[in-house]
Amino acid sequence: MSTHTPHPLDDPAADPFAIAADAAADIARLTGVESHDIALTLGSGWGRAAELIGETVASIPATEVTGFSKPALEGHAGTLRSVRTPGGKHVLVIGARTHYYEGHGVRRVVHSVRTAAATGARTMVLTNGAGGIRETWTPGQPVLISDHINLTADSPLEGATFIDLTDLYSSRLRDIARTVDPSLDEGVYCQFRGPHYETPAEVQMAKTIGGHLVGMSTALESIAARQAGMEVLGFSLVTNLAAGIQKTPLSHEEVIEAGREAEPVISSLLARVIGEL
Repeated sequence: MSTHTPHPLDDPAADPFAIAADAAADIARLTGVESHDIALTLGSGWGRAAELIGETVASIPATEVTGFSKPALEGHAGTLRSVRTPGGKHVLVIGARTHYYEGHGVRRVVHSVRTAAATGARTMVLTNGAGGIRETWTPGQPVLISDHINLTADSPLEGATFIDLTDLYSSRLRDIARTVDPSLDEGVYCQFRGPHYETPAEVQMAKTIGGHLVGMSTALESIAARQAGMEVLGFSLVTNLAAGIQKTPLSHEEVIEAGREAEPVISSLLARVIGEL
């Protein structure tokens, strides 16, 4: 007989928002922090930012919180951290991202975002490592996300739920980021399903339809954040030029290495931006 415990979000009859509220209650209990102001999801290469934002009040394994799954990927920490900024704001740092390609369904992909909203966070900062399509970009460069193209053929919205995505990646927050670093470029992020990297032809398709960055996260999370009433700021770290743009084969090791080399610079940038939010 199996002792496997079913995941609460896998029950189609379950209310994902009620599960997020339970998760938020777990976070309040485990961290001792009643509510958070800002949430930050750390993607590939952005991990050190958590150390620079402020004082860590508590750090907990994500698996101790209702609905969170163990990360499948090396380079993702699997912890939730409550950090207090010098300005007195509480930041929920999410180092436990469930990717769409893991096959657990969209509810589990966006659970961290819905949980963040349930903790009280009004601002959602989403970061990722991405392939760059613009040839002027170089590995290790941070880019603001101005918009996205969702190529997963999926959505976190269920039923007749209509959400306006006009200014999804807040122009106000991007302006704040550029006060910290006026040299920041921006571009449109294309979320593919993954886990395979895109073919050169798919990269050209993304370029043709208006994309500048390709990756496997963020778009579905952003939609869920907007549904929850949060303002969204998105950052991509260009870890490599996308297939067919760069002439060498792509590898996950390359992504991790580019992130490691850029980490001190981009983490400092991110910490300074969060200090202004």
